[in-house]
Amino acid sequence: MKFVTHEAPVLRSESNYISRVDLERFGFPGLFEQVWLRQREDGLFELCCIPFRIYGLALRDVVRATPDGSLVVEIAQPSGARVLRVLLAPDQGHLETGRQRIETATRDAGLLFEWSGDRHIAVDVPVGADVDRLLRVVFEEENAGANWEWADVEPFR
Repeated sequence: MKFVTHEAPVLRSESNYISRVDLERFGFPGLFEQVWLRQREDGLFELCCIPFRIYGLALRDVVRATPDGSLVVEIAQPSGARVLRVLLAPDQGHLETGRQRIETATRDAGLLFEWSGDRHIAVDVPVGADVDRLLRVVFEEENAGANWEWADVEPFR
């Protein structure tokens, strides 16, 4: 088993539980994403990190886990947020500039984000957030070889 981990989950201080999501259903056999959760009194969990590889989940979604809590299995209540993910091109001549441009546009929009390595960023986009400037920067980075996607292009299943 291999794991995608969150070095700095955005709501780490609110989390009290770690579980995982099997990524095989999203085309990554043998890979799991570790997720930080806050266990609620009703037995459900609230997501405290921004998914890097999971489709259909977003920060603050309420989820159900297996009886032992080791595996997230379904969404009980979506938060309404979306996740924008960008994978920057490995071009070392442009990588740092691209990182800075995207991170600056994300911070300027007041959005939370997490990095997975030095090229992959996941951005929390709550309902009503203005992401016009961020998307313009992302489109410019796409011209430089970056790839991007909305994490809700596939449902969580």
